[in-house]
Amino acid sequence: MPQIIDGKKISQEIKDELKEKVAALKQEGKEAALAVIQVGDDPASGVYVNNKKKACAYIGIRSLSYELPEDTTEQELLDLVETLNRDDSVNGILVQLPLPEHIDEDKVIRTISPQKDVDGFHPENVGRLVIGEKGFVSCTPAGIIQLLKRSGISIEGKHCVVVGRSNIVGKPMALLMLRENATVTIAHSKTVGLKELCRQADILIVAIGKPRFITAEYIKEGAVVIDVGIHREEKIIDGKTVKKLCGDVKYDEVAEHTSAITPVPGGVGPMTIAMLMNNCVETML
Repeated sequence: MPQIIDGKKISQEIKDELKEKVAALKQEGKEAALAVIQVGDDPASGVYVNNKKKACAYIGIRSLSYELPEDTTEQELLDLVETLNRDDSVNGILVQLPLPEHIDEDKVIRTISPQKDVDGFHPENVGRLVIGEKGFVSCTPAGIIQLLKRSGISIEGKHCVVVGRSNIVGKPMALLMLRENATVTIAHSKTVGLKELCRQADILIVAIGKPRFITAEYIKEGAVVIDVGIHREEKIIDGKTVKKLCGDVKYDEVAEHTSAITPVPGGVGPMTIAMLMNNCVETML
């Protein structure tokens, strides 16, 4: 039986550690506040924002919520970000993605001060990661490193294949695995011989954005598989439409060939918010 990597448990451990750290920092007179901006009323974004507020309350930092209407102009959003940049009582700024089509996400990300960019998306923080300097790191890749380490999985010297090349997950993930002394290959949906390449991986990290794309044919026996994908699939069970979450990996088929695997839900997902909280606490130090 494979080791099921429990992201809920590990994220709770991290939040408990952060709660203690925040309490100690408050004794030194240090406070933190996270400003979360949401434009429009996308239901999934609403859930994420609410979870972030709950996590802030749990670890003991202030959460400032800015819920803007769908028709907010790009300039109005940029002006709000600039105001928060200048506000010394605000340590972190997070703009919930995706944004409405009329707003340039890249321009918004670049406007957030790198010192308050707790999502780790600003080009300056990405550049720091590339050259090995200290800076904020994207929360999902940082969370995966913690999942591996806290599950007793050795990274050094292992061959890691990252399937996906997004700026938010794939690219920073590869850089973090390099930092941990893994040998890293980046692959994607256009990679020729993808199955054969994945079968070489000691650690396979999948962020390709296609439900149940990775089957047993892609897996080296005994590999560690980390599934970053999350999809809401509708199934009809007993005449009723049921929404079920799944990942990029065909879990039931793949799990028996692995030494360790993350489930969906309950694997990578909870770690993203835990590492966001970690970045917020870093601003207090």
